[in-house]
Amino acid sequence: MTQYIIRRILQAIPLIILITVIVFILLKASGDPLAYLAADPRNTQADIELQRARLGLDDPLPLQFVHWLVGDTWYRRQVDLNGDGEYEIDRYGDREGVIRGDLGESLVYRRPVTEVLGRFLPNTLLLGISAYVVTIIFSLTFGIFAALNQYSVADNIITAAAFFTYSLPVFLSALILVQIFAVQFRHWGLPALPVSGMYNPRGDRSVTDLIQHMILPVAALSSISIAGYSRYIRATMLEVINSDYIRTARAKGLGERRVVFLHALKNASLPLVTLIGLDVPFLLSGAIITETIFSWPGTGFMFINALERLDLPLIIAFVLMIAIAIVIFQLLTDIIYAWLDPRIHYN
Repeated sequence: MTQYIIRRILQAIPLIILITVIVFILLKASGDPLAYLAADPRNTQADIELQRARLGLDDPLPLQFVHWLVGDTWYRRQVDLNGDGEYEIDRYGDREGVIRGDLGESLVYRRPVTEVLGRFLPNTLLLGISAYVVTIIFSLTFGIFAALNQYSVADNIITAAAFFTYSLPVFLSALILVQIFAVQFRHWGLPALPVSGMYNPRGDRSVTDLIQHMILPVAALSSISIAGYSRYIRATMLEVINSDYIRTARAKGLGERRVVFLHALKNASLPLVTLIGLDVPFLLSGAIITETIFSWPGTGFMFINALERLDLPLIIAFVLMIAIAIVIFQLLTDIIYAWLDPRIHYN
C-alpha cells in the first residue's frame, strides 16, 4: 500500500503541472489583467507600464510561468517607460515561487494569495461541510428506507421527488428556495430566512444568526446531491439485501438492524464512496453558483471576482488547490475501498 501511495503521488505531480500550464496559457490569452487601471484617469501610461514591469507581466509567457513556479528573486533589469529615461525595476525578494510555497500576490486584493485564500476558504468549508453532513444523513435515510420498502407508496414518493429535484439546475433550486422561504414567507407573515451574506450587518454576529443565513445555501447545495445519492444507495441496497450472505445472516437469527447497517450497508456504500471522493474536492470551489446567488463570502465568490478582473495569481492558485485536492481525495477513496472490501489489494 505504501508503494502504491508513493507511486500515485509521483504520477500526480506532472499532471498538476500540466493543468497549471494549460490554465496559465488560457488566462493569459483572455486579456490584460491591468486593463482596469486604464479606466482610472489618475493612472498615466507610465504608471501602468511601471506596474506591469514590477509584476513581470511584460516578460515572455514561458518566463512568466517559470517565475511563478520557481520564483524571480534573482531578477533585476532596467525599463525605459517613456523613452526619456530609465527606471530600475528591482524585483529582488519579491517572490520565492510556488515550489517554495509563495503563490504570489493577488492583483485584485493587493495581498498575498495565501492570505486571500485563508480569508475565504474557512467560509467555504463551513458551508460545504455542513451541506455534506446534511447530504449524507438524508440520502442514507431516504435510500435505505426506500430499499427496505420497495415499490411502496413511500418509495414511489421518494423516487419521484428525487428525479424531480435531480433534474433541476442548482441555480433554479436556489431561486425556488429564495422565492418560497424568503419572499413568500414574508408575504404570508411568517419568519423569512435571510438570503445574503453570513450575518445580519446590524446584528450581533451570533451563532443563531449564522445558522439562519446558512439554511438556504446549504439546502440549495445539498438538495441535488441528496436526490442523486439516495438513488445510488437504494439501488445498491436492493442488490445487497437480496444476496446469499444476507439471507444467511438472517437465517442465523441476527437482528434486522444489525443485518442492514452492519452487513448490507457496508457493502452497499462502495459506490457512494466513489461519488464522495469525486465531489468533496469541489467543496473547495465553493459551489460557485450557490455562493454567488447568496453572496456567501467563500472561495466561489472570490473566484468570480478574480475571474472578472483576470487576477492570474489568484485564479492559478485556486485551480492548483482544486487539482491537489482531487488527487488527495481520489487516493483516500482507493484506501477506503480497500478497507471496505478486503478483496481489493493495491501493489
